[in-house]
Amino acid sequence: MKKFTLLLFILPLLAFSQSVKGTFSPAEDFSFAYLYQATPEGANYVNRGKLDSIGNFEIPLDSTIAPGIYKIVYAIPPEENNFDFIYDGKETVAFNFSYDNGVEFTKSEENKLWNSYLNSMAMVNQTISNFYSKGKTDKEGFNSIFKVVKDTQLAYEESANGKLVSAFITANRPYIPKQYEDITTYSNNLKQHFLSQIDFSNYLLQSSSFLVDRVTGYVFNLVENPSNTKYKQLVDDVANTISDDNLKIKTSLIEILWQRFVALENHELANYITDNYLLELANKSENRVLAETITSYKNTSIGTKAPNFEIASTQNTTTLHDLEGSDYYLLIFWSSGCGHCLNELPKVKELVANKPNLKVVAFGLEEEPTKWTEEIKKYPNFTHTIGLGKWENPIVKTYGIAATPMYFLLSSSKIIIAKPYAFEDLEVVLKGL
Repeated sequence: MKKFTLLLFILPLLAFSQSVKGTFSPAEDFSFAYLYQATPEGANYVNRGKLDSIGNFEIPLDSTIAPGIYKIVYAIPPEENNFDFIYDGKETVAFNFSYDNGVEFTKSEENKLWNSYLNSMAMVNQTISNFYSKGKTDKEGFNSIFKVVKDTQLAYEESANGKLVSAFITANRPYIPKQYEDITTYSNNLKQHFLSQIDFSNYLLQSSSFLVDRVTGYVFNLVENPSNTKYKQLVDDVANTISDDNLKIKTSLIEILWQRFVALENHELANYITDNYLLELANKSENRVLAETITSYKNTSIGTKAPNFEIASTQNTTTLHDLEGSDYYLLIFWSSGCGHCLNELPKVKELVANKPNLKVVAFGLEEEPTKWTEEIKKYPNFTHTIGLGKWENPIVKTYGIAATPMYFLLSSSKIIIAKPYAFEDLEVVLKGL
């Protein structure tokens, strides 16, 4: 009976024999460390650890925590303030973190090996850069440098054998020339082999930030001052490298490239991705939200003609495209139940009062017309129309309206000139008219 009782005390200790713990500095800049399990589809919350007065925390890991890729989120917004780590189900993971120095793992052979590998490869890459920057051409020196690269890579692959980190070290395998190459030849070959070692079907790679970093690095970092023509070629390379057999991860990575070009306000590239890859991928993966998002973005990109809609009033019925008599049209999507709208519309009225070359088209998104009918009396010089159904109105999806008020500045031929995000942006845009 005593042995059985002792066993009951030991088993709980064994079940929580691992943990993830760390020290954040300076401690006053942080409150909690949030632990998530990363998957190809996103991240699942596991637990959180409250930091003590000196920045320490610890989260126990029991036997239900499977090996894989995990994330620590340490600030808001979470998508910008996190880092990945490997958990093998055997080792406690410990680290130190600061904004200046990033993350340094102090426990966990998997993560320490990966950091050591990255540091070693950074050093040999610096040696290669120094060789070319000094204009050296001696083949003996060249061969010696790349022997170090090869030996370093092989040594780490051997050390990683049987470990989860092996997938990352193999995927990061560098291009190694077989004979002397000048800087132009080497750079071209480096680009051609940049994605060649990656197994895009690997679950660990899909769950981590590795594939995102690699793909975005290929498109945005390998070519200095690329033109849109070059960007298209780089996007083509990525799309052609990833098999459609890996539909979900291909869709996700191509969408990330689309998002980057949207953020850069490069409408040409964003729509190129939509037309050539992303819309088809969204349809194949039955991702209706993505398909609607990229379609509405294309419909309302700067330089495209604004989608048409009917404008009905008590006097007559016309359409946006049929409006005439003005050099510019300011299209506003608003709602009588929106506090921001009710605050901004009087400012818009004042802003356009001395602009006879501009007409305002106000599209009210409403559940029912009563309040809207009273509110529009305050703006007799606006052209008003109502969209019943509010967020379910089809024009909402066509224009990609996610919030109100939303502004579009159109030319006389209804070409979208600008999409000011806020009233302050609208003031700047209209100032030059």
